[in-house]
Amino acid sequence: MRALLLSLLLWLAACSAPSQAAPLPSDAPTRDIFIRIVKTDPPDEGKGRLEIFEEGDDGRFKLWRTFPTCTWSGELGPKLREGDGQAPEGFYWVTKSSLNPNSSYHLSFNLGFPNAYDRAHGRTGSYLMVHGDCVSIGCYAMTDAGIETIYGVVQAALERGQPGVRVHIFPFPMTDENVAQLGDHPDAAFWRNLQQGWAWFETHGRPPNVEVADKRYTFEPLP
Repeated sequence: MRALLLSLLLWLAACSAPSQAAPLPSDAPTRDIFIRIVKTDPPDEGKGRLEIFEEGDDGRFKLWRTFPTCTWSGELGPKLREGDGQAPEGFYWVTKSSLNPNSSYHLSFNLGFPNAYDRAHGRTGSYLMVHGDCVSIGCYAMTDAGIETIYGVVQAALERGQPGVRVHIFPFPMTDENVAQLGDHPDAAFWRNLQQGWAWFETHGRPPNVEVADKRYTFEPLP
């Protein structure tokens, strides 16, 4: 019943009057973009960030701007089931149909949870968003000013013809040092799989094409 109520509340949130994205900054990206979300950045636990990268002339993606996350719900670790209050971790894909200018949370876009990996592991959930209003029920909440810029940049990229925006979500910076401290944590295997995607981008300067095989994420060069 609680899970059904949460889903209904989020559905109703999609039915308010539309909000407007802010005018794009003068230095807004004009080429393909990539988004990386980090839930928390020790030692400042709980202070996460959303980063927007833009493709450069050399094909590598450079950091354009970083936005502090206002809040996210749950704990470090993946979302497992509808109503658990967890914000997801993994590799997601945002398209034009993901955009919601009618959100009660100012503006929002759907992350596309569950993806193929989530479904392979029997994970359930719906309406997992990046949105404004600084309140979260399993989502990543930004300030209204922040989501106006983020939403506007994502919308502009999709309208320019980018087929989708990759959104990669990590529990913390997936450095070798951080991952080495996982020990026998229940999510250690999952996080080590995520680290492969993090390391790919750090090494190549381009997000990988992400697929799923044998219930694991696999990574290969973009087409």
